Amino acid sequence: MSKVEDFLTKAEEEEVVEAIRLAEKNTSGELRVHIEKETSIAPINRAVEVFNLLKMENTKDRNGVIIYVAVKSKEFAIYGDKGINEKVADDFWNCTKDIMLNHFKNGNNKQALVDGINNAGEQLKKHFPFVDNDTDELSNEISKG
Repeated sequence: MSKVEDFLTKAEEEEVVEAIRLAEKNTSGELRVHIEKETSIAPINRAVEVFNLLKMENTKDRNGVIIYVAVKSKEFAIYGDKGINEKVADDFWNCTKDIMLNHFKNGNNKQALVDGINNAGEQLKKHFPFVDNDTDELSNEISKG
């Protein structure tokens, strides 16, 4: 599978977007998923580039998280902005990647993303709980490159 369009079905994509919406319901943090065909650089470096292209650093508390996937390259990365990185354990993103990797290896792309979103969402909820005047600062839709 090397096409972005084949990575998730329409129904699976909707489930991923719903997972983002539900995770963000309990936090002021922001989650995004970006899927593209491939990357020629380290996936974490590309995740940072996409994070900046999507202007995710503009969140009030610097608590944005992106899950980046390069389909053909079969690589992915998770990047959290300064605010959330200062709060989570040093190995948190690697532990989340391990959970996701097992699903990816089994071809369950949707579940990999949902589990990654849920894991990140729990930490965002813990460190950046929802407040009454919070606004959804970023789109919940999956971006594609």
